[in-house]
Amino acid sequence: MITIIHGDDIVSSRNLFLEQKNTVKNPISFDLSNLTLENLVKSIEGGSLFGSENEIFIESLFSNKKSTESAEIIDYLNKNSKSCEIFIWEDTEIKNISQSFKTATIKLFKIPQSLFVFLDSIKPDNQKSVVLFHLALKNLSEDAAFYMLIRQFRLMLALLENSKSNIDEAKRLAPWQSSKLIRQAMLFGKEKLLQNYQKLYETDLGYKSGGLSQNLSANIDFFLLDL
Repeated sequence: MITIIHGDDIVSSRNLFLEQKNTVKNPISFDLSNLTLENLVKSIEGGSLFGSENEIFIESLFSNKKSTESAEIIDYLNKNSKSCEIFIWEDTEIKNISQSFKTATIKLFKIPQSLFVFLDSIKPDNQKSVVLFHLALKNLSEDAAFYMLIRQFRLMLALLENSKSNIDEAKRLAPWQSSKLIRQAMLFGKEKLLQNYQKLYETDLGYKSGGLSQNLSANIDFFLLDL
């Protein structure tokens, strides 16, 4: 059986992928560093060498633009889907994915429109962004909102510095998305963007280490009010 987990709500989709992976005693993992047809064949047909569960976890199958084996890998997975459990995770929405995997279970995680409204509202001295942030929280977790807030500033910095080619997620932006982010970035300027990105980085460290004096949502509120 093949299960495909994808969509632009990366936090939620990633959590599901890892939760499933953590239920397996000996998961077999592949990503861009080791995903080849030869390695897949060894894993699926290698018997006890790779454990009895034969549960395969693949990251970024469709992102591997350099691979000439993508079609062969997809064909092989389809042919062997009855002999093992296969989970595929992508950090973006893959259009027409059912054409490649006709019998797969598809789990799509979409970011609610309210989050994009909030992200678009972020600019200096705009207290309305706090209200929009809490409206967005009605449809997704604060972890997901925080991740997207960090991403927004990372993309603004990359586009303002004309370093789009160094960030994969920036490469996938449509021209109208890039233009909108550049206009938003210019409202801050490079120095203030860097300062705010550093604040987000420090908040992220505090959150992951349990060192925040208040909950994550309150820290985001203060961050937005201080822009």
